[in-house]
Amino acid sequence: MNFLKIVVLDGYALNPGDLSWDELKQLGETEIYDYTPFDKTIERAEGADIVLTNKTPLMEREISQLPRLKYIGVLATGYNVVDVEAAKKRNIVVTNVPAYGTKSVAQMTFALLLELTQHVQRHSDAVFNGEWTNSRDFCFWKYPLIELDGKTMGIIGFGNIGQAVADIAVAFGMNVLGYSRRRTDQSHRKNFRWAELDELLAESDVVSLHCPLTPETKGIVNIETLRKMKKSAFLINTGRGPLVVEEDLAYALNNDIIAGAGLDVLSVEPPKADNPLFRAKNCVITPHIAWATKEARLRLMHTAVENVKAFLKGEPVNVVNN
Repeated sequence: MNFLKIVVLDGYALNPGDLSWDELKQLGETEIYDYTPFDKTIERAEGADIVLTNKTPLMEREISQLPRLKYIGVLATGYNVVDVEAAKKRNIVVTNVPAYGTKSVAQMTFALLLELTQHVQRHSDAVFNGEWTNSRDFCFWKYPLIELDGKTMGIIGFGNIGQAVADIAVAFGMNVLGYSRRRTDQSHRKNFRWAELDELLAESDVVSLHCPLTPETKGIVNIETLRKMKKSAFLINTGRGPLVVEEDLAYALNNDIIAGAGLDVLSVEPPKADNPLFRAKNCVITPHIAWATKEARLRLMHTAVENVKAFLKGEPVNVVNN
């Protein structure tokens, strides 16, 4: 290509200012927008050969009005923001960035779990509110403290992230049950066995979601599955919000069907103010940040640029619409 135009539609999530776009800019004329309103997508992407997007949709409507477009790079692993079939009909290559956040998401899984078992922030708040200063004892705790050693973690979805979570769980002395549509060889793994879903739910002290969002997994956590869990069990979701029926989870928490939940994702993001989980007992919610360590974002940026370079060489990688 003699003249190459690159447009980044919503770069702020990946790079709020602590990373550099310089490597991408070296590949062609580059326009970078922090955000793009839906009604501005076509206007901003018009004339672009390459468009990079994180959450700005590129559906058939947009794709059909961008005749010069040859490549769409998704700045994430999930690519449901792109109509891959419409792109394929136009011979537009669509790529994603797999596995950049594996370690960070696994780490966040345990950050949520440890908050539920140790209540670190709540106890720190109590100290700063003077409760330790005014205590007659050398220590105090306001919530039950739970040791993970010997407990069982059930992992639904056993890809890269699920396996990384299993590694950490075993390091804590936990036993691991895995459930996945594909059962890969895990004979090397200690304290692990495959289980059917109902068995996993019934036997796990912690259930952690790491499966992709598909028609089969949407709402996999609902009132029926929640009732199969132990009353003392915790649910962790660092996967996708719609895996969980939020009204059912709120009911389960408020009626002691399960003991607590740690969530980094919700079904609508940003959430509406009336989300029922905001009124649920023992529910920790973080704003979809498991992926967002600087280290993970550096990997994402690097891979996204390498994807573009490979496409320009005629050897595209990480293609999702072959």
